[in-house]
Amino acid sequence: MGSRILIVDDEKNIVEILRFNLEREGYVTRAAYDGREALRAAEDEQPDLILLDVMLPYTDGFEVCRRIRQSNKLVPIIMLTAREEENDMVLGLELGADDYITKPFSVRELLARVRTNIRRQSVKDVSNGDGELLRAGLITVDVKRQRVMKSDTVLELTQREYELIRFMIASPGKVFSREELLSGVWQYEYFGDLRAVDVAIRRLREKLEDDPAVPAILMTKRGAGYYLEA
Repeated sequence: MGSRILIVDDEKNIVEILRFNLEREGYVTRAAYDGREALRAAEDEQPDLILLDVMLPYTDGFEVCRRIRQSNKLVPIIMLTAREEENDMVLGLELGADDYITKPFSVRELLARVRTNIRRQSVKDVSNGDGELLRAGLITVDVKRQRVMKSDTVLELTQREYELIRFMIASPGKVFSREELLSGVWQYEYFGDLRAVDVAIRRLREKLEDDPAVPAILMTKRGAGYYLEA
């Protein structure tokens, strides 16, 4: 059986277009047409990915995203929005969405992002050997258990946040450009918004740093990118 995708949109014609194209690719789809139905479906179906519209009846997509992230930190969420205001896009990312795409969108691009997120979720991180611990300063990544610790405290991270610090800790002290992080962590080469990187870094700092405004672990190299302090 193919991966399960929950499509949440109150425009039935968009849902049908998405269902047709996704099912043609071998995915199993479930549709929800308002925020309350989306929350029930996310709980009951445990989908492998959620396509989530922002403008929904009863409960908007931002609130749906926030509630899903409280109970499920792993499922990839791609926000769908007809809005073009930067604040709306950033808000979705701040609330835990993995990505967003603005309507009208290319079906080819959307399918590529779906494939990337499904593949990222299904591939286990075994590149550095079973049970290896990667360390930089106070931070330890337990590769086998896919968890991150600061000193002896296990941090509550989303899958994307884990992947971001896992990618960077492999080369502590190395400065990664936003484009390198987008390609290496998000696995987008030809599309994707660099703001997603900045928002993920900001969210990760809130969990890593004693004072996120004065970071001592996840650092910025002005004009170049970000690095993990060795």
